[in-house]
Amino acid sequence: MKAKAFVFPGQGAQFPGMGKDLYESPVARELFEQANDILGFRITDVMFDGSEDDLKQTKVTQPAVFLHSVITAKIYPDFKPDMVAGHSLGEFSALVAAGALEFDNGLRLVAARAQAMQRACELQASTMAAVLGLDDATVERICSETEGVAVPANYNCPGQIVISGALAAVEAACAKLKAAGAKRAMLLPVGGGFHSPLMEPARLELEEAIGATVFAAPLCPIYQNVDANPCSDPKQIKLNLVTQLTAPVRWTQSVQNMIADGAVSFVELGPGSVLQGLIKKIDKSVETSGKQGV
Repeated sequence: MKAKAFVFPGQGAQFPGMGKDLYESPVARELFEQANDILGFRITDVMFDGSEDDLKQTKVTQPAVFLHSVITAKIYPDFKPDMVAGHSLGEFSALVAAGALEFDNGLRLVAARAQAMQRACELQASTMAAVLGLDDATVERICSETEGVAVPANYNCPGQIVISGALAAVEAACAKLKAAGAKRAMLLPVGGGFHSPLMEPARLELEEAIGATVFAAPLCPIYQNVDANPCSDPKQIKLNLVTQLTAPVRWTQSVQNMIADGAVSFVELGPGSVLQGLIKKIDKSVETSGKQGV
């Protein structure tokens, strides 16, 4: 089977002016205004006219990327995916685009997730770091040998892993990783140690919100971050979404599994083109393209 996969970016893909071109579409305008009502502030003002710093506010970043991605999917001509996946936050966009989650419920969960993660970050100094040029096993071993919380958080592509955890532990791990031959091991400008055990308070908060939300079977399988496997069962999708906050994003494995299951082309819907670059590094033979607006 020659399958078409649609993928959705996560936090970090935002940029000033994002979504302004989308607003020209009546469908998009209606969803943007609905989002303003649900969130209780005009996120469109921040997205269209705010600065880079404005977009970095926790209550803005995640809903903004989600909105841009979902609206792009809604107005995409002939949106008929054979499979979908999203990177971290992008998993929520993928679920809404694939019909497993209603738009308003998805946005409420994303807003709740952002706030829960912010609260968890305030409990302990934590961070993330990009590690380039080492194999997965070496990064995993060094993290496990480091005192404190330091764990692999994003398996982005071969030779590119992001680690996460307590500030001192991540700094110590970076020093060891450089000594082991990493081309780079550098701290990232993020709000905290996402996808690590330090997000446990956020996981508990989100578990309650996800449990109270109605999910349906998606129109195609979604390859979820926690195990990189296709899933169409609403109960399992919910469990995986909850686990995602404290577990690593297995993006490399997800893309590899999608290709093994027939994906020959990947379309990235949403701001930026980071995922297209990662997919090409995972497998040069597949086609990649993107759609950032109308």
